[in-house]
Amino acid sequence: MSTLSTLTPKGSYWVTVRQHRRTLWAAAAAVALALAVIGSLRIWDARTPDSLLRQDQWVPANDSGHAALRLAVEYGGGALILLPLLVAAFVAGPLVAREYETGTYRLSLTQSVRPVVWLRTKLVTATVAALLTALALTGVFRIGWVRVSGPGGTAWDPGPYVATGVVLFAQLLAAVAVGALIGQLIRRTLLAMATTGLVLGVVLLVLGRLRWSLLPVERITGPAAAPLWPSPRSLVMEEGMLTATGDRFDQGICWSEVNRTPGLDADPNLWEKVFARCLDQNGITTRFVDYHPPARFWPTQLAETGIVLALAALALFAAFRVLRARHP
Repeated sequence: MSTLSTLTPKGSYWVTVRQHRRTLWAAAAAVALALAVIGSLRIWDARTPDSLLRQDQWVPANDSGHAALRLAVEYGGGALILLPLLVAAFVAGPLVAREYETGTYRLSLTQSVRPVVWLRTKLVTATVAALLTALALTGVFRIGWVRVSGPGGTAWDPGPYVATGVVLFAQLLAAVAVGALIGQLIRRTLLAMATTGLVLGVVLLVLGRLRWSLLPVERITGPAAAPLWPSPRSLVMEEGMLTATGDRFDQGICWSEVNRTPGLDADPNLWEKVFARCLDQNGITTRFVDYHPPARFWPTQLAETGIVLALAALALFAAFRVLRARHP
């Protein structure tokens, strides 16, 4: 009994939980639904045994259960990408801006609750709820991911990258901070929600585009005529040709020459001869591949997490500065 009383929110925290209990119940229902879907699909998939190849390699069963599980995992990863936007919109709108729009924040301030405590209570409650929900959803995601990705799967795609790392939790902290700032600046529920979603969406989109530029790539080179294969489960960023002087060569020049050559249908090997001759004529000696090895996954996660946490700290500092300026 004492343990339950310790975990029960007190004072203004209890008020915040009571005000938004429907949202908290909706979050719990989303976790339960995700667990039911992924769990049932895992059971369905387990009913068909995997195949063992001659090379002693197990291949997942190619049945509808495995295909449905893979599809559910893909959609689940996409949903987790959108989770910070939902949290930011909720904090900016119902949690902060609505209090100003309806004037109910005055009631809290007249009951011996300082403005800083009032805002801190709301943000702490939202942060704890968001992090716990994300922790549960990522746990459910991993139940399906370990099956569809195979052993040692590296999550380079946006959905698995967010769902299997730590950057999602930093994004949620940034979502709470940005929502608190914009909610105070705009003070209109719907407008604050839309603006916050737009601002945070642009920030996360830019970071996603720059994600694989945070760390330098590795390069392997070889003869122009031979294909190159980086280490297994690597992320290939760019591949191409180099001249003897080290300049990059546009392969489209040779492909255009191949397409202009008559008789390709009659001789299937003709395009290879034309392409190789074009490379020789242009002095192409080397093929290269720029890639990120699997070992770069966690350093990239930590680098991006640090950037997002710095942005979250700036937004949170600005939010409390605005609060003190308007309610000294």
